[in-house]
Amino acid sequence: MVTLLAAVSLPPLRGSQLLSTTFNVVPVALILLALVLYLWAVQRANAIRPRHPWSSLKTAAFVGGLVTTAFSVFSFIGVYQQELFWDHMVQHLLLIMVAAPLFAISSPIQLLWRATTGTAHARVTSVLRSPAARLLGHPGVAFVAYAVLIPITHLTVWYNYTLEHPSVDNVEHLIFLGLGYLFWRQIFGDDPNCYRLHPALKFGYLFLAIPIDTFTGLSLDQQVHELFPAYLAFHRTWGPSPVDDLHIGGVLMWVAGDTLMLWPMIPVALGWLHLEERKAVRIDRQLDAADAAETAELLGGELGGW
Repeated sequence: MVTLLAAVSLPPLRGSQLLSTTFNVVPVALILLALVLYLWAVQRANAIRPRHPWSSLKTAAFVGGLVTTAFSVFSFIGVYQQELFWDHMVQHLLLIMVAAPLFAISSPIQLLWRATTGTAHARVTSVLRSPAARLLGHPGVAFVAYAVLIPITHLTVWYNYTLEHPSVDNVEHLIFLGLGYLFWRQIFGDDPNCYRLHPALKFGYLFLAIPIDTFTGLSLDQQVHELFPAYLAFHRTWGPSPVDDLHIGGVLMWVAGDTLMLWPMIPVALGWLHLEERKAVRIDRQLDAADAAETAELLGGELGGW
């Protein structure tokens, strides 16, 4: 295990250092607790509704989200996040663009609703119908939260503050996962929500989110000096210069962020196409039925007159 020490530079990131790890009690405990609670809820939901077992795909998505989170926090990415900006950017992209969508696909709120009975079930239902739940489930709120989160956490002094305070950095990880879930639940999963976006609106929702990553990435790529003094405290003598490191991170946010935002648009577009095809088939059937009824009426009138 590699331990980060203040103002002490780590070895160059290559070779065996790619296998380095770092562990913190709080993130480990939270990930294990989330896994245990989700699997327990799956078992309980299946016991309550044995004829409608919980989707194994959703369970796999949740486990995948936890694995992605663990990799971004405990692997070499977590080890070098306080020394390399581009490494920290990779961590953020994994959390908000990979782990968060997987958690949205896993539909944890629906699982909670299905795994409860009696008074607990009534309370969960009441919470889901509350004004706060309606507010958090609104697509506009989710979009604005994402639009504010990305620039603030990468372009302001907040980022430097997280480098200087690891506990705050851990909180930031939870914020990425939480707000990322709110953003991606509009696209994936089927958690209870009074708002259901049409595929066309989902497509536009994702399309409008792309400039947020582009703006943040280009802003970083155009910097001519180090924005975050905490990186300079390590006096790193290897790898890219502080400004080049900033530029690499900006390009990652721009290119990788936009790519990760673009790929969900493919299934959304296919779903939109499928919906329009079904709509066309339904209209054709209605027109055929109307034509058949009109023909029958005409034939009936002709036969009656004959």
